[in-house]
Amino acid sequence: MAIKAGTLVSGLTAGAIAVIAVLAVQASGSAPKSPAAAHSAPPPKKSVPAKPTPKTYPLPLHSGIGKRVVYSISAKRVWLVDGGNKVIRTYPVVAGNLAPSKGLHYVFSRRATGTGGDGKQVEHIALFATTRGVHVGFSAAVDGSLTKPDPATKNAAIRATRADTAAMWQFATSGSAIDVMP
Repeated sequence: MAIKAGTLVSGLTAGAIAVIAVLAVQASGSAPKSPAAAHSAPPPKKSVPAKPTPKTYPLPLHSGIGKRVVYSISAKRVWLVDGGNKVIRTYPVVAGNLAPSKGLHYVFSRRATGTGGDGKQVEHIALFATTRGVHVGFSAAVDGSLTKPDPATKNAAIRATRADTAAMWQFATSGSAIDVMP
């Protein structure tokens, strides 16, 4: 049986029209219906992960006035506060097992380097109180460690990172106020 050329062309044309119709139906779900709709449709939104909101650490209430360092024993945090009562830096600390008394103290001694009560080499030492015969002060371990001190030994060091204590060193000169909060 022979198929005439005209019949073959007609069949192929009908098949092509059917394929085009199927593709047009599929495309109609994603294409705008009119040119005006193409200009007014908002672009699809990209999924952008939400940035975490940085945690803020407000200055404790009743922490004094004027230029000072505020140290909160319970928050394990320090704030450097300028004369206009603006926090210029805040950072976490790791404290020894001997806490200073609450209230206002003053930096009475500073040393660029030394050896801490735990035997570690430290820098940026700012002493401001004495508790049970042990000097209390801010410092950083030269090796950068921030480990909790041995509870079996008397330790009154308040340690922070080297960068944070370098900022403290510039800020808290001899005689500077240190307000110790609960």
